[in-house]
Amino acid sequence: MRAAVAVAQHPDDPVAGLSLRELPDPVAQPGWTRVSVRAAALNPHDTWTLRGVGHPADRIPIVLGCDAAGVTDDGREVIVHPVMGDAAAGRGDQTLDPARALLSETIDGGLAEYLVVPDELIVPKPAGLSWAEAGALGVTWGTAYRMLFTRAGLTAGDRVLVQGASGGVGSAAIALARAAGARVYATARSEAKRAFALHCGAHAAFAPGARLPERVDVVIETVGEATWGHSLRALRPGGIVVIAGATSGGMPPAELQRVFYQQLRIAGSTGCTRSEFEAMLRLVEVAGIRPQVETLGFDDIPDGFRRLLAGDVLGKLVVEFDEP
Repeated sequence: MRAAVAVAQHPDDPVAGLSLRELPDPVAQPGWTRVSVRAAALNPHDTWTLRGVGHPADRIPIVLGCDAAGVTDDGREVIVHPVMGDAAAGRGDQTLDPARALLSETIDGGLAEYLVVPDELIVPKPAGLSWAEAGALGVTWGTAYRMLFTRAGLTAGDRVLVQGASGGVGSAAIALARAAGARVYATARSEAKRAFALHCGAHAAFAPGARLPERVDVVIETVGEATWGHSLRALRPGGIVVIAGATSGGMPPAELQRVFYQQLRIAGSTGCTRSEFEAMLRLVEVAGIRPQVETLGFDDIPDGFRRLLAGDVLGKLVVEFDEP
């Protein structure tokens, strides 16, 4: 089978550690399911693996790809829930298991023609989704759903600010929050990215740091240092900022006086449980919302990662595989 494999780690040139190569087709052992992959998204997490960030060198080589959708050996159309963890170890929440892992961290990921995963990661694909759409949902849409509904407790009528709205999590958060009846504001660095945020469902889009028409109940934060001060200033007293990334840096001024005086809440979030993933799929299906995807061929994966590193992506880049 063809697979995109991390064979080395280079902090300054991550794509140099990527190899497109032939591997033996995997075989499913009892308790595991083999999937013939039809679509799999590129994620920033893949570039972190190639940089050596949060991925030990002794786990190289490994097939990249945190997302996948395809057909099982017995003919079921499925999406792979990308979070592996023991709910009991996380006090009922698999994302809180200290040993949790994303697909491609401890087992081979989805950027290959075949994928073998534990049975519990297999989720039925909604019939109305294309393969490319289904292959884009796992990490980013699952993350955005948990941030909005589990961690922030979003309800209809809430006001939401999404920082860095053109990326995968940001664009997903816009669509999901709008579908749930929230008023959604977004920030993005360029006019084209702000127009994209409006296309995804934002009611208004602004340059980073701009004054909003009103204070918000919830901020969805994945940017970090560059937007942190604005995120705190944008919140109403008692509001919450949920953070699931820090692409611009992880050590902004804490502004503790603002936090305690305004009684602000700060919540971390990572991944999603299987039940949250299934709830997200139901919302996508009922509301008719879809991820914004651009499809690539297998040989285009290196260029796709270069675009991801350069920030030259709106929504998700998804690799489509031919039916065997």
